[in-house]
Amino acid sequence: MAKKFIADVAVAGRRVFLRNDFNVPLNAGGEITDDTRIQAALPTFRHLLDNGARIVCSSHLGRPKGEVVPDCSLAPVAKRLGGLLGERVLFCAETVGARAEKAKAKLKPGQILMLENLRFHPGETRNDPAFAAELAKGIDLYVDDAFGACHRAHASIDEITRHVPLAVAGFLLRKEIDFLTLAAENPPDHYLVILGGAKVSDKLPLLRHLVTQADAILIGGAMAYTFLKAEGMEVGASRVENECLELCRDIRRQAEERGVRFLLPRDHIAACQIEPNITVRIIRTGEGIPGEMMGLDIGPETVEAFQAEIGRARLIFWNGPMGVFEVDTFSGGTMEIAAALAASPATTIVGGGDSLAAVNRAGVADRISHLSTGGGASLEFLAGDKLPGIEALTEA
Repeated sequence: MAKKFIADVAVAGRRVFLRNDFNVPLNAGGEITDDTRIQAALPTFRHLLDNGARIVCSSHLGRPKGEVVPDCSLAPVAKRLGGLLGERVLFCAETVGARAEKAKAKLKPGQILMLENLRFHPGETRNDPAFAAELAKGIDLYVDDAFGACHRAHASIDEITRHVPLAVAGFLLRKEIDFLTLAAENPPDHYLVILGGAKVSDKLPLLRHLVTQADAILIGGAMAYTFLKAEGMEVGASRVENECLELCRDIRRQAEERGVRFLLPRDHIAACQIEPNITVRIIRTGEGIPGEMMGLDIGPETVEAFQAEIGRARLIFWNGPMGVFEVDTFSGGTMEIAAALAASPATTIVGGGDSLAAVNRAGVADRISHLSTGGGASLEFLAGDKLPGIEALTEA
């Protein structure tokens, strides 16, 4: 996967199109509530600024579906980026067209122009050559730093690379590739994977691949109840994907045949509703969860078993919370796992928006080896899939 890297090419005076992933959460007032993805992009911006590039950047935000949706404007992102960099970020309310071209042409070395939301144009998600050619007008160098969008064959990720002289990876994308390649292609002994979240179906391709690579797989979150029901456990009102039961049994069989330790929750924090301060019960897996209750977090016995696996691992990948961690009553398992990863001497990789929110909430983000900004992209990468955005970059 030897792709060209931004540090290997001259950028002075060049007009650079920098594709970022600034799909950040906004509150009802249009204010950014978490700027992790903007912070992660700063090294590439600083490199380009320090070396006198003319920077044209853009991103998608939300799901405007090819229409102009004011609530999805990148204007607040431009303001926050400028504040973090201590530089003025010019903003163009168009993505392509006469105003955008005029703004691009006026750029001086060391200046930044942010174009409006790429997905305001229907050509973005269609990977439209005409739209990509418009984006590429006057551009000398394309830099992809949007790992979270690299699994999408969209115009600003894929097709644009066919309309520019050179396409390279930025610092963030390079870091993502380096860490995830370690897990995907050459994992060390004692490779541990921890998966949680709501749906088994989202992670089936990854699970099929991981049973050929990992030494241990720990399953938590709502997805655990599909596995547990597949094994005959009474799971009450817990979330279950009945169409995945046989697939879960098949994955368990594969893990057993390959000697992969596959741990499901041994006990559960269960309740009748997802509410703060509601009465909960700790229920062991062998007892079954009563019909009116649902499993909403892993219990203390499970936490202890998972911590033991974390303690013996040399490489850990975690995606998905262990319970409904947004509610304090059901956050204990997720917080304990976050703390255990932070205390581990292993190389630790955490991916997915909820998992990143969990390590931030636990106050341990700075003790994780790598925080992957790509949820779906990291899962596809680790499943062995080729990502269009990475494949499109110029080979070294």
